[in-house]
Amino acid sequence: MKFLTYKDGANLRVGALDETRGVLDLVKAAKTLLGKDLPDSLRGIIEGGDSALALAREALKAAQGKPDGLFTPADKVKVATPLPGARKNVFCVGRNYKAHIEEMAASFGRAVDYPKVPEFFSKPPTTIVGHEDGVERHAEHTEKLDYEVELAVVIGKKGRNIKEGEFENYVFGYTVVNDITARDAQRLHGQFFKGKSFDTFCPIGPYIVTKDEFGQPGGHRLSLTVNGKVRQDSNTSDLYFGVPKIIESLSAALTLEPGDVIATGTPSGVAAGMKEPVWLQKGDVVEAYVEGVGVLRNTIV
Repeated sequence: MKFLTYKDGANLRVGALDETRGVLDLVKAAKTLLGKDLPDSLRGIIEGGDSALALAREALKAAQGKPDGLFTPADKVKVATPLPGARKNVFCVGRNYKAHIEEMAASFGRAVDYPKVPEFFSKPPTTIVGHEDGVERHAEHTEKLDYEVELAVVIGKKGRNIKEGEFENYVFGYTVVNDITARDAQRLHGQFFKGKSFDTFCPIGPYIVTKDEFGQPGGHRLSLTVNGKVRQDSNTSDLYFGVPKIIESLSAALTLEPGDVIATGTPSGVAAGMKEPVWLQKGDVVEAYVEGVGVLRNTIV
């Protein structure tokens, strides 16, 4: 099932995408067709657990059995970030594809050193924007603006000290993150956080796809284009640390909660890895794609 949050005037609605019919207002459908109340946000549905998810599925199925008038064409919907009002930072993994580890070592003039454990950092809620939202150029503070397409995991169940073999019990679904980065700020500060935490530097979306529809996290193509030109093209099977290991490592002595987002790392092809880097500039259109989720599109403004 593909969930989204979309704008209806000044309001936000939680919807489901039917690839043929369009977008369904899930709360309205549950009330109108089933006489039941569904949480009025995607975060609320995730926090509602199995019962809320089952009701959302039931509402979608009921609507699919009716005339298509209950659906809004997808191209008429203004998609928002899936989980607005984030209460926590987005968790991120650095250096998590072999070729990317190698290209960044070369960029920094260092010997290749593969991480022994997942290397975590985070991006604050002020970085989060949605599909088709602008990403600020911040020209006064960076000359080297970069992109990073990433598969992201959305946690569905509270847990700590989660073992690799149990990871699926704690996953709600998957989405796309573009880990926008100011490389000069990253280098200046000597760590990930500051250069990746400028306002608008974490586009997320456009959908959250439930784990049953997405399938195993390995084996999905991911790619990124700038103005239609391919910059990154890889597969999640090449993750250095896979999703089960990431969740086990992150949750060690640290509680994960429903709605938490974990960006799992980016493959090679970033601007910083080029011999002659082509940095993002105002007006550039960046499209980040993960197979099974879709395209997350943003323009540099």
